[in-house]
Amino acid sequence: MKNNANQDKSHGIISAAIALLIACAVFMTGSAGKISVAMAAVMFGTGEKVTKAAVPVQSGTSSNLTETTVPAEESPDITRTPDDIKEIIRKYTELFKDQKKDGSIKNLTYITKGATHTFGNVNVKNTTETKTLNIEKVLSQPLELSVDKSKPAVLIFHSHTSEGYELIERDWYARDYTSRSNDENINIVRVGTEIADYLTSLGYTVIHDKTIHDKSYNDSYPNSRKTVAKHLEEHPEIQIVLDIHRDSVTQSNGDKYKFTNTVGGKKAAQIMIITGAEEGKVEDFPDWEYNLRFALQLQKKCVDMFPGLMRPVLFSQRKYNMDMTRFSLLVEMGSEANTLEEACYSGRMLASALASLMDEYCRKE
Repeated sequence: MKNNANQDKSHGIISAAIALLIACAVFMTGSAGKISVAMAAVMFGTGEKVTKAAVPVQSGTSSNLTETTVPAEESPDITRTPDDIKEIIRKYTELFKDQKKDGSIKNLTYITKGATHTFGNVNVKNTTETKTLNIEKVLSQPLELSVDKSKPAVLIFHSHTSEGYELIERDWYARDYTSRSNDENINIVRVGTEIADYLTSLGYTVIHDKTIHDKSYNDSYPNSRKTVAKHLEEHPEIQIVLDIHRDSVTQSNGDKYKFTNTVGGKKAAQIMIITGAEEGKVEDFPDWEYNLRFALQLQKKCVDMFPGLMRPVLFSQRKYNMDMTRFSLLVEMGSEANTLEEACYSGRMLASALASLMDEYCRKE
């Protein structure tokens, strides 16, 4: 009985010491107290089960948005190929094994090629007729951006929802395969999902609208404009609006081009940001300069974090619904000749860079 009493006394002293250490850690770290408790639980074996807050992400069609959760502070490995993409590769490698080679796929890597303006590692192709461009000056201008992580700050949608990719890696294509599809598991929507999920894993609240806007191709932008307007009315706190596409480049000899570079030891689809200007036939776009600021700051963040990922920004006489907010961009994720895996990898990197930029404009609690 005496030994048990001494053991109980010793356990009590140890427990008190552990509690004191944890309390000190919490006190010293202030708002980071929960992290300190978690660390103490691991270090001292208190047996406390620590759970992280889940952050909501809305996805689905404009008429049927669903809410899912991803644990905060547990962003996935940016280079890891998702399991569903691995399964798609396995499935279509078998399905496509007897396809006939009809044309070649060529790799292109654009860093400065085509750029008309360069400052540091930021390259821009200015195709406007009247707008001069000073990249250094534009980059020095602050964004009028204020982000509340608890509310939707980012809207992702797809004007050309059926745009798709090659599903397996190869240097040729078959005419009996079309990259267009309404299957959101293999078209541009899948890339949008990758961007949305990664942003969510970093603590941001995102709306990903999967509405098919291009049943009538010529009506794609009027259709998507209605979708964006609906979300802006329902969530006026939305500031960043991204229309996610992929490019398409076919030469007169039938060769198709894919835009690739090796980033972080893994092949990625190069990304091109498009931003517009009011001139000529483009009217009612008074805030285009704000979009340009955002485009160049996002470009710089991407090239700083992931050298080689970006093609030059295309600054052009276009609008593409980018007049709806001051932080609206059209983004081309590779081309139809890139693989879905390459585009999804680039989507995660874009999301990481965007989150890093938004971190600088988060509201202080």
